Amino acid sequence: MDDEAMIARRREATTDGMPPGRSRGRLADEVYDTLLGQLMSLRIEPGSRVTIDVLARELGVSQTPIRDALNRMEAEGLVVRVPHAGYRIPPQITRHRFEDMLELRLLLEPAAARRSAERASSKQVADLRRLLEEMAELEGGDGPMAYGAFGLRDAAFHDLVALSAENQVIREALARLHTHVHLFRLLHDTQVTHLAMAEHEEVVGAIAARDSDAAAYAMRRHILLSGERFRRLFDEAEAEGADGMAVEA
Repeated sequence: MDDEAMIARRREATTDGMPPGRSRGRLADEVYDTLLGQLMSLRIEPGSRVTIDVLARELGVSQTPIRDALNRMEAEGLVVRVPHAGYRIPPQITRHRFEDMLELRLLLEPAAARRSAERASSKQVADLRRLLEEMAELEGGDGPMAYGAFGLRDAAFHDLVALSAENQVIREALARLHTHVHLFRLLHDTQVTHLAMAEHEEVVGAIAARDSDAAAYAMRRHILLSGERFRRLFDEAEAEGADGMAVEA
């Protein structure tokens, strides 16, 4: 997708800014994909404000699909609604916040994986495998939109592990962090997707085998390795004398 050009070149005058034969839902999906690509490529800068009317003019569509797309992005932690002021893009995380999130994940997610191996239903195991298949299709995909879509499925994968552990408190705590959204905005690197896939497969394999110790170990290993991959960005920034990658949330 070439950002908003994909939408604009098909646009024709209609009562709702929609081309003939295109459903509201389909147009909202296209707007969502465009905004996701811009967000993950940092074309929309962290901390910046976005408004429905400005986006509608830029993309050449009505406000309705813009509003639908932004509501979906808000639910996924990609944007934050500001009362009477539209939406705001979350700021990039600092190294300190990154380390805090990593520490919390190491406390919560291996325990969730252990319980998932004990409690996950057959359907939930199948759903985990389905998410792996979807991520495999996106692995190494071209452009920030594919990378962003991988990141969201990565988040869904970890959420499903927590759900299948039947611990709502852990699930809610992880969801509030929107960890994966923050992390995947830090780095656009196909190596991240490739390595994460193998680690996810180890977690699912242990859960499917009902091996709770192996599931906890595989999840802990995945979080530690993932932390090292993202930590190098902060190391590189500090080596270059950067004052910090972003403003603290």
